[in-house]
Amino acid sequence: MSSTFLYGANVQANGIRQHYLRYGGEASATRQPLVLIPGITSPAVTWGFVAERLGRHFDTYVLDVRGRGLSSSGPELDYDTDTCADDVSAFIAALGLEGVILAGHSMGARFALRALSRGARDIDKLVLIDPPVSGPGRREYPSKLPWYVDSIRDCTRGADLETMRRYCPTWSEDQLRLRAEWLHTCYEPAIVQAFEEFHSVDIHQDLPGVTVPTLLICAGKGGVIQDQDRAEIRELLPSIRITTAERAGHMIPWDDYEGFFAAFGDFLDTKL
Repeated sequence: MSSTFLYGANVQANGIRQHYLRYGGEASATRQPLVLIPGITSPAVTWGFVAERLGRHFDTYVLDVRGRGLSSSGPELDYDTDTCADDVSAFIAALGLEGVILAGHSMGARFALRALSRGARDIDKLVLIDPPVSGPGRREYPSKLPWYVDSIRDCTRGADLETMRRYCPTWSEDQLRLRAEWLHTCYEPAIVQAFEEFHSVDIHQDLPGVTVPTLLICAGKGGVIQDQDRAEIRELLPSIRITTAERAGHMIPWDDYEGFFAAFGDFLDTKL
């Protein structure tokens, strides 16, 4: 890993073990903290290539969401949206972070937004990266559950690069190798519940209560957030800033690394 990688560690928060990776190099303690919540089947390590760059500017923490990576997992835990959102708030509190930039991708963006609506403290800015906007009575999320479940089962048995390429045909060998190595840590019932709650839990209700500066980054080719969704979101939260990585699918930094960072613009008060 690059020189911005500091360490991986665990913290007890919201009654579970939460594992995280920290980036930022020697100057991390003097920098503003940024907490990144990955998506539905993305353990923290798979976002390392993004966190390395963020770590040049921020004290960056990438969280293993419960049921993924090295955080607590198993049938005795709850995996609903509210519980996972509370994990985020408890993580920030447990580490004593202040003035946090809270960023989330896909499912992680939904958890970040819900955490704020449930009273997360010490949040300075919010970044929502292509969150599913499906919900009761709304358009379905474009991905289908078997894509996730089948790939997890393949990796649990032991998947090679060609097997993974069937799921992610545009990814590099390094990206495929990392996914093949870590996808088996995704606890299938947790993934199924998260996917189902993309359709049963409506996050739009959380938007009007947001009081911190908020950036929405959309994938130009992802099909997750469309023009009518942008319009509705802007109506619910008029202060929101909306940008689009035009060349990227839903996994934005995998598809267009530079375009992903360009989409932040000056929102973080630094050029990424």
